[in-house]
Amino acid sequence: MRVLLADDQPALRSAVRFLLEQEPDLSIVGEVGDVAGLMERVAALHPDLLLLDWELPGLNAVRSARHVINSLYAECPDLHIIVLSGRPEAGLLALAVGADSFVSKADPPERLLAALRRVKLKSR
Repeated sequence: MRVLLADDQPALRSAVRFLLEQEPDLSIVGEVGDVAGLMERVAALHPDLLLLDWELPGLNAVRSARHVINSLYAECPDLHIIVLSGRPEAGLLALAVGADSFVSKADPPERLLAALRRVKLKSR
């Protein structure tokens, strides 16, 4: 599964990259730190999975998030999106605008890996 990481915090991207590189069936194809870069990278790379920070610069309101997520699916129809956030209340909003799953940044790494496995099973 080809994964794109979208978070404006380089340290968090590095930690997630390290975690996911331990999984033999996952390949990190790129990283971005804002919505403009995100749209470009999705168009160029066509990842299978996007790990999307809910607080990514440019993704600043539910209406904006819905537009961005719809644009991502239009560009890459088979894309799966897992939203990450430090705000647990963002989970319901993320799912409401079309994300496949939500993981709090406060959750243990196993929670993220479990969400990845669920999304992978859905994509078969």
